[in-house]
Amino acid sequence: MRALVLTATGGLEHLAFADVPVPELADPGDVRIRVHAAALNHLDLFVAKGLPGVQHQFPHVMGADGAGVVDATGDAVTTVRPGDRVMINPGLSCGRCAACGAGEESLCDAFRLLGEHRPGTAAEYVVVPAANVAPVPAAMGWAQAAAFPLATLTAWRMLVTRARVQPGETVLIWGIGGGVAMAALQVALLRGARVIVTSSSDAKLERVRALGAHAGLNHATLDVVREVRRLTDGAGADVVVDSIGEPTWQSSLRALRRGGRLVTCGATGGPMVGLDVRKLFWHQWSILGSTMGSRAEFAAIAAEAAEGRLWPVVDRTVPFDEAIAAFHALAEGTQAGKLVIEVRP
Repeated sequence: MRALVLTATGGLEHLAFADVPVPELADPGDVRIRVHAAALNHLDLFVAKGLPGVQHQFPHVMGADGAGVVDATGDAVTTVRPGDRVMINPGLSCGRCAACGAGEESLCDAFRLLGEHRPGTAAEYVVVPAANVAPVPAAMGWAQAAAFPLATLTAWRMLVTRARVQPGETVLIWGIGGGVAMAALQVALLRGARVIVTSSSDAKLERVRALGAHAGLNHATLDVVREVRRLTDGAGADVVVDSIGEPTWQSSLRALRRGGRLVTCGATGGPMVGLDVRKLFWHQWSILGSTMGSRAEFAAIAAEAAEGRLWPVVDRTVPFDEAIAAFHALAEGTQAGKLVIEVRP
């Protein structure tokens, strides 16, 4: 089968198209999916560069997000059948440990991701456990289905499970435009929050205002902390979503109200941050880490999608032949929403 692969780590120059074997079912609970579309995430850039402690068998198939049609099922699979349209939860867990038994699969010691630790979705076929797929809503196209799982699941866990956003609260989201930030905007609005977003692009800010953002701040030209304080009558944000890290961390803390929550799922700008612990306890802040989500949370977002309340924003879709160019576009950061690869027209 044709696949977009990484031939070595070190950067996007090691991306290539290759013919690799069609994956076989490895477990009675597995399903094989004929991929129609795959979506890109910042994770893919980190994988291409190389992640500490992650070893690949080259050529390594890229891509965490995807959607397609069930092609084959293992003997133990009863939830789906060949021909079903499904989208894929890229988080893989053991299903046997205490965390999995408690329904906290993303805390599993063996937690892994498609495209990072296992062959991914940027190929004609991919094999995953049947527990990792959900039906694609009838009205949802392949691009939206592929763009939905990772970013939406990550945002849902951050805002609903970890930060517990409540109606009427103010949420600040840094760096709007990427998949997780866009999904965080949608989830926060769905929860009834007032949302302030930042970007260095006025065009992106204009677009997300049309999606429901209450305020957009250009962090290249404005003092974000001062503006957030002004917009909240001096109190500060109830919740700050900061997955940038080093460049924004101190401003995130200064923008928080007393008793506020900072939640993060990444460090696209750098991983090392500082903290004055005296401010932490005096202001009674909560700093929350979050990674992907559980199977129950995946079912929750799939239910929201089925009702038409939570669909991803797709910036553009490109043919499979232009997939490498799409990775470079992702690295440039000009998109407002998800970049999707059309694997099968």
